[in-house]
Amino acid sequence: MPSIGRPSGVPLRRKVLFGALALLVLYSGWAWHAGLAFTAGIAAEDMDWNGDGRVSTQETLQSWYAVTVRSRREGHRHCNSFYWRGHEDGEPIRVDCRTSFGESD
Repeated sequence: MPSIGRPSGVPLRRKVLFGALALLVLYSGWAWHAGLAFTAGIAAEDMDWNGDGRVSTQETLQSWYAVTVRSRREGHRHCNSFYWRGHEDGEPIRVDCRTSFGESD
């Protein structure tokens, strides 16, 4: 005979929440491993991938799935090169370099 009252186990709402959080953590780990642009700490104002001088919502979203970044450091010079995902061996979209003299290597 089934028991009357509250069903045992974890409620569906909590399962959905835990599942969504797990997916978010997995995506964040994959994005960091893939080198997506949003994981490099680039500001939204600098996500002008087509060079028209304005950052659209589409360009901001592209940093979450389509644009990768490679960082390299040569002495006091630090450069980030941005590529379309899958075309990392071709021409970069943009290269941002900065020189900092206060840091030691």
